[in-house]
Amino acid sequence: MAVTRDAIRIWYLTHKWSSIVSTLFLLMLCVTGLPLIFHDEIDAAFDEDYDSTLAGAPSAQAGLPLDEVLATALADRPDEVPLFMAFSQDSPLLTVTTGPSPDAAGEDMTLLFFDRTSGQTLGPAPSGGVMDIVLSLHTDLMLGLPGMLFLGVMGLAFVLSLVSGTVLYAPFMRRLPFATLRTGRTKRLGRLDQHNFLGIVTLGWALVIGLTGAINAFADPLTDAWREGELAEMTAAYEGSAPLVPSDYGSIDAAMAAAQTALPGLSPQFIGFPGGAWSSGHHYAIFFQGDRPLTSHVLTPALVDAETGELTDAASMPIINQALMLSKPLHFGDYGGLPLKLLWALLTLVTIWVLWTGVMLWLRRGSGHVDRRVSEILQAHPHAANLK
Repeated sequence: MAVTRDAIRIWYLTHKWSSIVSTLFLLMLCVTGLPLIFHDEIDAAFDEDYDSTLAGAPSAQAGLPLDEVLATALADRPDEVPLFMAFSQDSPLLTVTTGPSPDAAGEDMTLLFFDRTSGQTLGPAPSGGVMDIVLSLHTDLMLGLPGMLFLGVMGLAFVLSLVSGTVLYAPFMRRLPFATLRTGRTKRLGRLDQHNFLGIVTLGWALVIGLTGAINAFADPLTDAWREGELAEMTAAYEGSAPLVPSDYGSIDAAMAAAQTALPGLSPQFIGFPGGAWSSGHHYAIFFQGDRPLTSHVLTPALVDAETGELTDAASMPIINQALMLSKPLHFGDYGGLPLKLLWALLTLVTIWVLWTGVMLWLRRGSGHVDRRVSEILQAHPHAANLK
């Protein structure tokens, strides 16, 4: 696009309105995101982190037979069926999720904790709590899927504001030394320089956070697309067959052995039972992960016939679903230990300041601010003499 007054005006209005629309929600996301960065540490401080209190081999590697643990879980919830079984890579902790039916809604599920080494029941997951509220606000405004999709759109608006802001700031970077803060002139000009400088410093990180947040917001539709596409193809031979009833489920240990033979070197992360969103009506869907900080979030499913224990198929998930899995650790910075979490927290605080200064600049913009700002940008452009 040619650099003209009209082009600059379009970029400026794009930056202005994409920022205004998303800023208040982004401030809320930053404030709620700060404690979520340290979710594990907060859980440990309040004794809600079973991983740190159990001793023994990781449940993903060894322990009591899975069938035995599941039988214990169902004895505790006799009127429910198994939905998920999840493993720890660090401790004997194993969780079993149950519900009144294979397609039970999230609010109807019960999460039970077990020590796979001893078979000890650790009880159901604590319900409620401040961190649950914070997480719900951050992911969906406590509105479910509509809230998730809305925040996804706000994330995309944030990315648009970053791109347009960079286009507008580029001329000033040519004219002024980097990090110039003209504090000796008007207060508004000093605030503008702070906003621009800190925005450029955090640009790369903010783009990652905005994009990964938007991807996370579309997690449910992406999972549905995988289920209706790749999963349906993997289980095409079962199309038209009636779903298995829980009484016909076979051995989980036999299914796990078949899956591990097909995917050697990978570690199981969780099992989706027949009828749920992560499986078909006939299969145990056993999801395996890699052994590195990032690849541990990329899952490969193995589908095992839940009645016979025979492997049906094993295949990597589509690229878009892998991007979804990678977006979560990138979004929260929880794949590099405490130092990376501290860096994420610092950058979040800086972003809060950038957003706040943007609000102040808009509130105190004065009349004719659009034409004035466009003129300033044109004057800063290296080819200003040729622009109209």
